[in-house]
Amino acid sequence: MNMRCILKLLGVVVLFAAFSVAAGEIKGLGVAVRGGTSLNDRTETFRQVMGAVEYDLPWRWDLGRGFQLQSRGDLGAGWLKGERQDGFVGTLGPSALLTRDDFPLSFETGSSPTYISRHHFGNRDFGGPFQFTTHAGLNWDVTGHVRFGYRYQHMSNAGIYRRNPGVNIHMLSLSYRF
Repeated sequence: MNMRCILKLLGVVVLFAAFSVAAGEIKGLGVAVRGGTSLNDRTETFRQVMGAVEYDLPWRWDLGRGFQLQSRGDLGAGWLKGERQDGFVGTLGPSALLTRDDFPLSFETGSSPTYISRHHFGNRDFGGPFQFTTHAGLNWDVTGHVRFGYRYQHMSNAGIYRRNPGVNIHMLSLSYRF
């Protein structure tokens, strides 16, 4: 899948999200652009760029002293490059956001089933197209609508295939929350 197809897919996802917000169907919606690299990979450096739609799920817990835990959904699509080869990557899964009243920083963690269009990147064999991506990170709400974030993410197949090398990627994100 080439970059033009990926950008078209991202456009469709963003349009769907915008229409859903206008119709009042999705609460706490945001769109994000994420990009990062595997800085400490022993072999070839991997790079990833994604567009994502983030939305609040209906479950929220008040933890006391101004802390809240918000369940969220995350739908992402993008590009993964490594060993001079590239492919499509798509994720869909839950995350949890820990916030505090009137404090601009939040902690986020989550895990998503992941599809990759290619599982051979040069000598690196991820085993198959179905993977899992887990992440943990910190967000900074620059304004009421703009959020900047960092996440450390690990993608692997959790042992469902014979080969399971995985890859760790440091991601930066810029989000707009409606």
